[in-house]
Amino acid sequence: MKELVEFIAKSLVDDADAVRVRTVERDHETILELEVAQPDLGKVIGRQGRTARAIRALLAAASVGSRRRYVLDIID
Repeated sequence: MKELVEFIAKSLVDDADAVRVRTVERDHETILELEVAQPDLGKVIGRQGRTARAIRALLAAASVGSRRRYVLDIID
């Protein structure tokens, strides 16, 4: 899942080298913390949060088979 979020974020931003994804494990969920360069923050979030919501929907769809819940947290 980390690689999926990293690939999507690098495809969206101008400064792909600044994309960082950290994982924080909890009981039955994994928090993916996405950090991008400040000028690219709007590109990852999108208008009214549509892009961020779409990435979260992809995470939910990709994790259906596993018994883990994945949460995307965009760090500013």
